[in-house]
Amino acid sequence: MQPSGRHYVVVRPLFSEDSFAEQHERINRTRKTLRKLCLYCLHCSCDTNRAKNAARSLLPIIGWIKNYNIKEWLLGDIVSGISTGLVAVLQGLAFSLLASLPPGYGLYTAFFPAIIYFFLGTSRHLSVGAFPILSLMVGAVVTRLVPDGGPPANITGFEGLSMEQQRVLVASSVTFVMGAFQLIMGMLQVGFIVMYLSETLVSGFTTAAAVHILVSQLRFVLGLDFPGVNGPLAIVYTLENVFSDITNTNVADLVTSIVIMALVLIVKEINDRFKSKLPVPIPIEVIVTVIACGVSYAFNFEKRFNVVVVGEMVDGAVEAFPMAIVGFAVAFSVAKVYSVKHDYTIDGNQELLAFGVSNMFGASFRSFAASTALSRTAIQESTGGKTQIAGVLSAMMVLIVIVAVGFLLEPLPRSVLGALVIVNLKGMLMQFRELPFLWKNDRTDFVTWVVTFVASLFLGLDLGLAVGLGAELFTVVCRTQFPRCSLLANITGTDIYRDRKDYNSIYEPEGVKIFKIPSPIFFANIDFFRDKLVGFSPLKVLKKRNKALRKIRKMLRNGELEISDVRQPSTDTSEDNNSMEGLDQPIDFSGIPIQVNWNTELPANISVPPVNIHSLVLDFSAVSFLDISALKVYIMEKLHQCSFFDDEIKTSIFYPTLHDAMLHILEKHPDHGELEKVFTVICKLSRL
Repeated sequence: MQPSGRHYVVVRPLFSEDSFAEQHERINRTRKTLRKLCLYCLHCSCDTNRAKNAARSLLPIIGWIKNYNIKEWLLGDIVSGISTGLVAVLQGLAFSLLASLPPGYGLYTAFFPAIIYFFLGTSRHLSVGAFPILSLMVGAVVTRLVPDGGPPANITGFEGLSMEQQRVLVASSVTFVMGAFQLIMGMLQVGFIVMYLSETLVSGFTTAAAVHILVSQLRFVLGLDFPGVNGPLAIVYTLENVFSDITNTNVADLVTSIVIMALVLIVKEINDRFKSKLPVPIPIEVIVTVIACGVSYAFNFEKRFNVVVVGEMVDGAVEAFPMAIVGFAVAFSVAKVYSVKHDYTIDGNQELLAFGVSNMFGASFRSFAASTALSRTAIQESTGGKTQIAGVLSAMMVLIVIVAVGFLLEPLPRSVLGALVIVNLKGMLMQFRELPFLWKNDRTDFVTWVVTFVASLFLGLDLGLAVGLGAELFTVVCRTQFPRCSLLANITGTDIYRDRKDYNSIYEPEGVKIFKIPSPIFFANIDFFRDKLVGFSPLKVLKKRNKALRKIRKMLRNGELEISDVRQPSTDTSEDNNSMEGLDQPIDFSGIPIQVNWNTELPANISVPPVNIHSLVLDFSAVSFLDISALKVYIMEKLHQCSFFDDEIKTSIFYPTLHDAMLHILEKHPDHGELEKVFTVICKLSRL
């Protein structure tokens, strides 16, 4: 290659795959089998360095704690830990309502899982604790097994327990199973499973969850008293209960909620606009909570206005699988954002292990499902948090509330917690703004978003997630089965080939078609490709040509067709013109003294559809696998394995680049004559 300014000049032979292989020897790599991997692992199991690496992988704290910069990081972690801890206390209390549990149990969720994550987690900025969507999913299980009205489910261990104790037992049990699922997935190294939850699917799911949360908090904001509803159409039944009982609204709860929401929204907007000038965000949730507690206690809201307050603080499943997936997916997505921002890596499998152990440990101490909350993590990062030291300090703040000052929160009206929950839904509800962008740029993702949202809204979050995942996989199948194929053309004066519809200055030799296949080739899309490839049925044309040849032979034998100065036709009369056997075999001109040009006028009563191409180039550069095996192997290897090549279809028809193929065609067919072998290739492809 010789560079010349912004041009380059390459002088090399015209290669086919065969000639390229002759000049450039290829290294034969042995593929690792499961047996070889097992032997390799056994051989290396006693390696001391590998043991140390395994310990560092299992306990990431070993890796970063020894590099902890006390002078530069400690102050930021302290400020961040205090700020995040105050918010964690309030969110723990508020999200307990979503889980249909007494508020105090949310404090356990903000403490125990965070301590375990400090040792096992790989993210330095994630704030572990209650997450509204997971809390709502836990609440759905709790209210189904221990409903507000009616007897609880017949479960061993419920005997002699109050309703509150039964609900705590259910929440802890489902959290333990959720953690077990996460732990098993981490041990099986299936952290990649989160990749199947696309950003579009998660957006539609979390938006529907936000609507669920908003509706579930209406009874606290309005001060209404009716049993919780779960299952399909729960949101419809809940709204029906709200509107049928709306005349019983507690005015004190409603006014308090409106004032709280207005103040928090205004101050949060100020925090967003002036975040570069404020040393730390204004802790408005903490401020309004302290004020609300004081006012409620001073004016005795509980007795004077019949306001439901937090009350006495606590001293010291099938549904679990979707919870495990959702909790991990949200936490991993948030962690990945901050790891990219601060230039460090996170391990998806280790995160599964960390959350699995955290949830199992927390469930043993009566906490419910833990993940992360976006707003809480944002506070931990924006206030100067550098490591999980901030997470531990926030957990210590929660511990102080649990063991020492929790009684000060007992007069807090539950409507205040409901209002804080609703205000924190702003970010998720604003995801509706994505719809116009998706509609304009990607209709398939738009459909995935809408289907996931509607299914999650009306069928419940667990079934909605399954439906959304099914819809997403269906769109992937459709995109693979019906990809956007294109005909390529040479950009004049270059060796570059692009879609012929996108450019004006192109070169297309007559009779040459370059067809780009943009996806794997397998059983579901081979017919689609065949139809798109040539626009006609190659086998049908082949049969008509062979049938026409039989007629020509018969006419020559019977003297109905005369050709002078040529060899005599074969006298073999065993071929029956009406027989259908052999019509799908390659064209055989034996017994005919001429080469038939199928695009010219043929003898009477002989009609064959014309084929206006003499050379067909298939661009396999985007094909990752062939046939149903779905193995990502080299195309040439796979074609050899499938016995694609024979005496007529040779490896020499393959070329390393499109330009090599085009130059070969122009060299062999300068007059754009007809090429029968290419037609045979088309017929062979149609049989795949």
